[in-house]
Amino acid sequence: MSFEHLDLATLSDWRQRDPSLVVLDIRDPLSFTQGRIPGSRHLDNASAGAILEDTPRDKPLVVVCYHGHSSQQAAAWLAGQGFEKVYSLDGGFTQYQLTHGDDVESGS
Repeated sequence: MSFEHLDLATLSDWRQRDPSLVVLDIRDPLSFTQGRIPGSRHLDNASAGAILEDTPRDKPLVVVCYHGHSSQQAAAWLAGQGFEKVYSLDGGFTQYQLTHGDDVESGS
């Protein structure tokens, strides 16, 4: 089991077609609160159990970090937990915010 890389254009297309797409953000809590892809869930040690329990294994997961490096490790871990379609967002939230700055939500 492994993950695949996902580019921003494909993510945008998927989000338009399926607003319930599961996007998991692994950045620190403050960064997540200050700005994130709309609808993202924060994935950390505290939330991992609930995410593992609540998310169907056949639902695609997109993992987001700052620049697209750390998300690869998290995506590999999620794939190892039995998720069938796991993606790491290339460029991370930094690139997303640069290209989609008008499509960022904040708050808790």
